[in-house]
Amino acid sequence: MDNIDKKLIELLQLDSRKSISDLSKELALSRPSVNERLNRLRERGVIQAFTIRISLPKVGRDILLIIQMGALKVSTTEFEEMIKKDHDIIECYRVTGESSYMMKAAVPDMNSMRILIDRLIPYGSVNTSTVLSSPVEYRIL
Repeated sequence: MDNIDKKLIELLQLDSRKSISDLSKELALSRPSVNERLNRLRERGVIQAFTIRISLPKVGRDILLIIQMGALKVSTTEFEEMIKKDHDIIECYRVTGESSYMMKAAVPDMNSMRILIDRLIPYGSVNTSTVLSSPVEYRIL
């Protein structure tokens, strides 16, 4: 990856809907060159998907939680299958340390938070933190 590829990735992280034409102007490259670079970055797996970021409060998910799960009472496979189906969990990582999993969840209200925690308790030890603010919510690489 050269500096042009890095700049292309940065521009797309800022706005993934930017047109090839706009990208070519900002990078001072022809449209076919930009398209070729995009295709190469996709083929190499550097660009995995073009997506959008959603404002959680604007879609009714006012409470953001960080959840640590440890001392699992079920197999990791069973736990991971359950988590994949739970739409309140928006990210999940298997980690080292005392906790086996770190998760990010978004729920509409305190009652929904209680219900989520109650769903998780049968699977192991649950440690929940409510996010008060996000000094670094999203960082462009």
